[in-house]
Amino acid sequence: MAGAGAGHVLAVDQGTSSTKALLLDAAGAVVARAGVPLAQTHPGPGLVEQDASAILDSVRTAVAACLTEVGPGAVAGLGLSTQRESAVLWDADTGLPAAPLVSWQDRRGIERAARIERAGMSGEVRRRTGLPLDPMFSALKMAALLDAHDPARSLSKAGRLRLGTVDAFLLHHLTGRPVTEIGNASRTQLLDLTTGDWDEELLALFDIPRAALGRVVPSDGPFGEVEGVAGLDGTPVLAVLGDSHAALFAHAGWRPGIVKATYGTGSSVMTVAGTPDEAGDVCTTIAWSTRAAGKPTYAHEANIRSSGRTLTWLADLLGTTAEQLIELAGSTDEAAGGVTLIPAFGGLGAPWWDPVAVPLLTGFDLGTGRAQLARAAVRSVAHQVADVLAALPPVRRVVADGGLSRSDTVMQLQADLSDVAVARTRHHELSAVGAAHLAGLGLGLWTTEALEQRADDDLTVFSPAWDDTRRRDAVTRWHRHLAAARDLGARRK
Repeated sequence: MAGAGAGHVLAVDQGTSSTKALLLDAAGAVVARAGVPLAQTHPGPGLVEQDASAILDSVRTAVAACLTEVGPGAVAGLGLSTQRESAVLWDADTGLPAAPLVSWQDRRGIERAARIERAGMSGEVRRRTGLPLDPMFSALKMAALLDAHDPARSLSKAGRLRLGTVDAFLLHHLTGRPVTEIGNASRTQLLDLTTGDWDEELLALFDIPRAALGRVVPSDGPFGEVEGVAGLDGTPVLAVLGDSHAALFAHAGWRPGIVKATYGTGSSVMTVAGTPDEAGDVCTTIAWSTRAAGKPTYAHEANIRSSGRTLTWLADLLGTTAEQLIELAGSTDEAAGGVTLIPAFGGLGAPWWDPVAVPLLTGFDLGTGRAQLARAAVRSVAHQVADVLAALPPVRRVVADGGLSRSDTVMQLQADLSDVAVARTRHHELSAVGAAHLAGLGLGLWTTEALEQRADDDLTVFSPAWDDTRRRDAVTRWHRHLAAARDLGARRK
């Protein structure tokens, strides 16, 4: 086994906008990092794709850059965190993608979802999977890929075409194992939460052949050993997690009352749950499962489609950067201009789950400038997270991570709107850190108690500063405009 006893863990976080790699030593300190940006394409209304081969290349490039910092055989184990719900179709023999990756943001499954809804099956899908019937989840994307590239399902039934989430695609190339991690599988709408395996009736409902999918395994594998990657040959893959699940793990989020809010392209708000029972307006999912525990750790989660993406969209529109917009947002008073932006690009996620809501910008006039627009964009992120927090059980602590969490403006606004303290971790690559932490547990490098202490170190806490009247007025105004965006979408349907 390559790297045995070497005491370093390499973690790769394959995300929507970039692939990051971190190298951690036996004390959990980051000793090397690398990142590779990734692009998206929008070939039509509601369509969002990525180049699956470019994603694989980005993983190899980020790994190679990290390994330049250490000698041969220094890595004892590899952990992976991956973007979720995105779907990949590839040739089982060559590993070559048969089509572009269909992003989690893609809406091409909306018509099939409507047919399933009319057939009266949406409630059963929710009951078995913990997820509302929505094009964000993988099954509808997988069906669309097969409709385009294997309409008779002959190649996929024969196992010649493979379907999977990003973790399954990467594991095919890294280790050759036809497997997928249970937390990622739980985001497809094809996995039964109670059995932890593919559900035959759901497979039939979405017309997905089981032979095209990998075997479901726990978050600590077995995944096999890396083959064909310089510096990693023979290194075991010890942990695989969905990116949001990995961030929760990095926060030691197995402790009750902790709610993790990730501010990325979209946002994930997640907290552990004792059972797979339905959770009202938020989803139930499998956060992770280990062989030692012998059962899954469930979580309640809310998914917000557009948070950081709202900032990058506005930045592109104004010819600036998201960072400059955030700085501008902090330079103007909260109430200045009264501009509200409802970022329903492709509908709204939790807690509304409204696929036809449309984007709305209101309250602007000839005196509105960049600062007011920037503030409205930042406020839209905090409002969406606040709506989700209000739908969850009582919150003891909100812990924040992701790119936007680096902004004091965003964090303070979140605390003010939610009326709860928000703690920001010193680490910004929490998904990679979480995957490394689970891998390191498997190596015996640290204990869960040590990880809890590590998660509580060096937190920056933002406390609410608004009074009830100001908070209530802001939320009321937001909900009024949000209702208008939903109503306008319903009229255009």
